[in-house]
Amino acid sequence: MTSRPAPRPHRKTPRAPRTIAKAPTGIEGLDQLTGGGLPAGRPTLVSGGPGCGKTLLGMEFLVRGATRFDEPGVFVAFEETADELAKNVASLGFDLDGLVAQKLLAVDYVHVDPHEIEETGEYNLDGLFVRLGAALDAVGAKRIVLDTLEVLFGGFTDALTLRGEIRRLFRWLKERGVTAVITAERLEGTLTRYGLEEYVSDCVILLDHRTIDQVSTRRLRIVKYRGSAHGTNEYPFLIADDGLSVLPVTALGLDYPVSTERVSTGIARLDEMLGGKGYFRASSVLVSGTAGTGKSSIAASFVDAACRRGESCVYFALEESPAQVVRNMRSIGLGLDAWVDKGLLRFQAARPTLFGLEMHLISMHKTIDDIAPRAVVLDPISSLLTAGSAHDVKAMLVRLFDHLKLRGVTALLTSLTQAPSDEDSVVGISSLIDTWLQLRDLETGGERNRGLYVVKSRGMSHSNQVREFLISDRGIELVDVYAGPGGVLTGSARVSQEAADRAAAAAREHEAAGRKRSLARRKTAFEAQLQAMRAEFAAEEEELTNMIHEAEAQELRLGAERAEMHRAREGG
Repeated sequence: MTSRPAPRPHRKTPRAPRTIAKAPTGIEGLDQLTGGGLPAGRPTLVSGGPGCGKTLLGMEFLVRGATRFDEPGVFVAFEETADELAKNVASLGFDLDGLVAQKLLAVDYVHVDPHEIEETGEYNLDGLFVRLGAALDAVGAKRIVLDTLEVLFGGFTDALTLRGEIRRLFRWLKERGVTAVITAERLEGTLTRYGLEEYVSDCVILLDHRTIDQVSTRRLRIVKYRGSAHGTNEYPFLIADDGLSVLPVTALGLDYPVSTERVSTGIARLDEMLGGKGYFRASSVLVSGTAGTGKSSIAASFVDAACRRGESCVYFALEESPAQVVRNMRSIGLGLDAWVDKGLLRFQAARPTLFGLEMHLISMHKTIDDIAPRAVVLDPISSLLTAGSAHDVKAMLVRLFDHLKLRGVTALLTSLTQAPSDEDSVVGISSLIDTWLQLRDLETGGERNRGLYVVKSRGMSHSNQVREFLISDRGIELVDVYAGPGGVLTGSARVSQEAADRAAAAAREHEAAGRKRSLARRKTAFEAQLQAMRAEFAAEEEELTNMIHEAEAQELRLGAERAEMHRAREGG
């Protein structure tokens, strides 16, 4: 009897992992960090100290939801009136009155007097829930912001009642299915005043406004996010005239596209030094050197060449005003103001100490994203050291490089070095650079001249020669330095030596010409002498031939006479 195989146990098809729904905030960078937005239908706590931007974050969350994602919202304020809020956020371009008129937004100011709160066993927030429900229903709200909890619960002294009502509030918001943002003040050493809000919230965002070395910086950190992966580091954010911007600083993968296209440096001889074609498109270029060696002039030449190709450019000036840059470059024959007038060139000037490095970086990101340039100049990066340490500056520039390479932007950075022999850039980014040009002072014969050479240029053949760097009203010119037994000469010493070389060459040429003429005369004389000798030889040869012929004839005659005499004797 054949045994039947035991039936295999039924395997269930694995279910796809469930992900929570998310409500996009519309805030640049924040949706990237949260993987799509805040948890939809759940409460999010935004905690921070005074002036860190809690109210503005909540307001932008509502405005973007109403205008971009078709999700009307309600803003419940416990500190500011609707009129005060409208005036405060008008600077960000938010028209609250217009949104309210379109029933896309409702603003409700709830005045809470702590002295009127009676903590009895029957006290609850039912009245507030009725008011909130009416506001939500009035506009069909999908989102709500409560600003702030401290004012609502400020009059409570009984901890049990307080905690119970906070739990009821968060539970009520979940039951209504609205995406809620609740703001709360952060106390020293704790996220919130009551220590409960962060536990009952599904997402907690911490905002911080700090001042280091008299430079203020705003930072954001996602403390927790139930059911979702999220960025866990601190991220700088900026409050600008169009809202908030958060800059993710997590390391980006090195998977940006690489171009083989070449773009001119704006200096013909420098293009020749770089394989005859210039820089790679979307590469990073560093021009370093001591003060006055011409770093900004090379940067301006690059910008001018890009604009001539019809490409848009951004020039981030960290030490000079745009008018000063334009004036200075006009002296070397570059009319950058014409490109500004045509809209191809935009200057953005700001002292590094105006705000922190993160704010500079966010500002640069926004400008680059708004304009979408093909070329960017940052002049000089060494001045950023006044706003942060070398490590912080390098971290900032790494993020900037990633941003530019992902967008195919060619970046040229200048850096001030402290000594001619300094082979490394001030902020230690040489390893991140694709092409590195070094400018140096060459002092000879009591003169200060400039020299340029290519330290490296990845992916292309490039010259290893030093070129003298000349700046005139016709622009930049690179010429060969004089290298001889006496060393490298530049400037007037090179000109003098070149003149001496030309004189010596002329003398040698004159001497050679004289010798050539003498040789020609000797050749003529020799040929004449040879001709005379040939004539003399021919004459002598002819005379000898005649003598031979005459001797032969005489011999014949003598032979004939002997024969005749012999016949005569025989006949006699």
